[in-house]
Amino acid sequence: MNIATSLDAKKKLDLYSAKERVSLLALRKLILDVAKEIQVENLEETLKWGELSYLTKNGSTIRIDTRGEKKSGDYAVYFKCTSKLVPTFKTIYPDLFTYEGNRAIVFGFDEKIPKKQLRKCIEMALVYHTIKDSLMK
Repeated sequence: MNIATSLDAKKKLDLYSAKERVSLLALRKLILDVAKEIQVENLEETLKWGELSYLTKNGSTIRIDTRGEKKSGDYAVYFKCTSKLVPTFKTIYPDLFTYEGNRAIVFGFDEKIPKKQLRKCIEMALVYHTIKDSLMK
């Protein structure tokens, strides 16, 4: 797997507090692990809207970030809000995750992440364009 990481993405990680960085690096590792596992050929790690973003040819953009000063104490994995991804996740895992509308799965910094299920969500996002017609409407 080829990972192209922009300088801006590398710099962004340095802007977080130690606690934030640990959580976001764990999400980053999960995304990279899933991409490698499902054999994504090229993954671009960059900034989009100021957030760490992961793009691939057959997938939908995945973004990770803290949720800002007004919502401190948590962070999120963001998905394209017009995709069928988060509505599908809500159907599959209705009570497992905390959702923000049709755009994000939110975690508290002290919360244990259900990695097995989140891996499945990430996988669906990384191959979105090949599976979107089979997802929930």
